[in-house]
Amino acid sequence: MRCMAPRIAAIAFLAASVQAHSAPAPGAEITVHVARAGDTFTVEADWTVAASADAVWDVLTDFDRMALIVSSVDASRIINRDGNRFEVEQKSHGDVGLLRISRDSLRQVELLPKREIRSRLLKGDLKSSDFTTRIAEEAGGAKVSVRGTFVATALAGAVITVEAVQTQAQRTYQELREEILRRKAHEPTPPCLLTKTCPQG
Repeated sequence: MRCMAPRIAAIAFLAASVQAHSAPAPGAEITVHVARAGDTFTVEADWTVAASADAVWDVLTDFDRMALIVSSVDASRIINRDGNRFEVEQKSHGDVGLLRISRDSLRQVELLPKREIRSRLLKGDLKSSDFTTRIAEEAGGAKVSVRGTFVATALAGAVITVEAVQTQAQRTYQELREEILRRKAHEPTPPCLLTKTCPQG
C-alpha cells in the first residue's frame, strides 16, 4: 500500500499499546485496515476495479509518472534498473494539521510480472518499510491486495495517528483506481494533479 501505494504510502504516527482502524469505501470497493504496536504499523488493503489485471499492472508500476497519478507524490523516477529490479526515488508530502511536510525516499522495487510488486525502503523518513502488492484477475475485473509494515521514528510516532495512515492510504488507492479507469476510458489527467489541488474524498 501502495505507493502506494503505495505509498506508496510512507505516512506515519503512544507506545506499548495496539490500536486498529478500518474503513470500507462506498460500495466496498476499497477496504483499508491499519493496526499499530508501538511504532510499528501494519497495513492491509484490498480493492477491486473493473479493468484487466494487465491494465492495473501498467498503472501500479508507472513510477516515472506517479506524480501525475497520486496527489501526495510531487516527483518520482526510476533509477538503477536491473531487469525487474530497480530503485524508485520520490519526493512526496503529507499534511499534519495545518502543516505540509515534505519527504524524500528511496525504495528498492522488485517485480514479478505481472502479478506481484515488492517494495522495500532503502532511505527515507521511516526506520523501515516493506510492502507487497498482488494483482489477481476476478469476475468483472481485477483485485489488488496490499500487505506491509513500516516502523516510524520516535518523533513521527508521537504525532501521526492510525487514522491518518488509514485516510492517506485510502486516498492513495482511490487515486490509483481512478487512474486505471481514466486510462480505460481514454480520459486525460485532471489538471489539479499537476497543481496538487485535487479535492479530497
